[in-house]
Amino acid sequence: MISATLPEKVLDIFTSLCTIPHGSGNTKAISDFCAEYARSRGLSVQQDAHDNLIIRLPASAGYEQHPAVILQGHLDMVCEKDAASSVNFESDGLKLCREGDILFAEGTTLGGDDGIAVAMGLALIDTDIPHPPVELVFTSDEEIGMLGASAMDMSSLSGRILMNIDSEEEGVLTVACAGGERVDLRFPVPHTPTAGKGLRITLGGFAGGHSGTEIGNGRENACFELIKLLFGVSGSFDIRLSSLSGGSKDNAIPRECTALLICDPDALRTAADALCTALRSREPEAFVRMEQAVIADALSPEYSRRVLGLLAGLPCGVQRMVPGLEGQVQTSLNLGILRLEKDELRASYLVRSSVNGERDALTAQLTGAVCAAGGHAVTSGRYPAWEYRPGSRLQEVLSDVWKEITGASPRVLSIHAGLECGVFSGKLPGLDCVSFGPNIHDIHTTRERLELSSAGRCWALMCETLRRL
Repeated sequence: MISATLPEKVLDIFTSLCTIPHGSGNTKAISDFCAEYARSRGLSVQQDAHDNLIIRLPASAGYEQHPAVILQGHLDMVCEKDAASSVNFESDGLKLCREGDILFAEGTTLGGDDGIAVAMGLALIDTDIPHPPVELVFTSDEEIGMLGASAMDMSSLSGRILMNIDSEEEGVLTVACAGGERVDLRFPVPHTPTAGKGLRITLGGFAGGHSGTEIGNGRENACFELIKLLFGVSGSFDIRLSSLSGGSKDNAIPRECTALLICDPDALRTAADALCTALRSREPEAFVRMEQAVIADALSPEYSRRVLGLLAGLPCGVQRMVPGLEGQVQTSLNLGILRLEKDELRASYLVRSSVNGERDALTAQLTGAVCAAGGHAVTSGRYPAWEYRPGSRLQEVLSDVWKEITGASPRVLSIHAGLECGVFSGKLPGLDCVSFGPNIHDIHTTRERLELSSAGRCWALMCETLRRL
């Protein structure tokens, strides 16, 4: 078994990478550094106009006939700094600090996400660890939409086994991720002038959170709950909607939603209180606030019910769990932005699924419903799913090696968000891939910290798995 201590070589390379500015959109210099590092050691290097790199490392003696393996990470980092920091991310390197087992940067993000993968890949070049043919693949601009991987020509890659070193919790093997697509619904609504008193109702206090990683944790959607409340009471007494407003990002679960309307205040209060009581176990801080408001224009009762019925009839939240992976969300959608303003209803959904067909079916359902009602839909930002592959040999070997290193079995998870593995799987049919990585705390913040001992265990996991493959 290979030592689980992080080699100084890995740390030296990581330190060198941190001297090079490499925020998203500024990856030419770090790409050139990696390319020259490989070329100076006689290796074949393929570098494209997007700063993506493919470095080919020949097999060790006796491993020439083994299948090629792709080791993959990304070159860019998220650049955040404290107000007191003088670092210019366009021209300055980072100021690294070490306290025992912890590595961090003074006043800035560290870029362990994903500089540690690049450092491990380059360090492998200078070791005598036995391995099959290896294709080191370093992509650009992952943090701003996986742009490098999406633009990359992968036709020259021979490997169909891929280790992605871009996770931030050791002992976890990620084996699937969701693909996604944004769906913006637009629906014309005829407001008519009206003068008089109305109500402003706000449903809030919800926990909210990331619409991928938190949507399976019982988080309710304030926009959807308010829509269901109003649609429910509209069957008993007239409602005239004037406006709706909730949410600000498609990838965040809305915490609050407000409606301006004309209706019976006592009946609405009774229904709203009953809703809060029903929500209490899942959203303990949920509240309803009602106050008088002046209404200048509103929809008719018939059109108000039509709008509410359209939205209440559309799916929202978790739709399906991953078979065989307990507690893992496979398919969901989030009503992230809701606006009813003069003459138009706008509703933006983010659809996610680790099965491309289920993502596409939900997109079609949303689009079909609004078009049938007389509106239209615009889709954007589509990225592919990485579908769970039962019987993965790579997963089996990684699991065995991790148990030998630590004495514990790894957790096998599907992440309900995007990873570059989805892009690679879409371009390389039959790809067997797994994502793992060391403990990196508070990524994308100035509190980012890399555990060096954890990185050592992941180095051993990578190298021993290569030896066994």
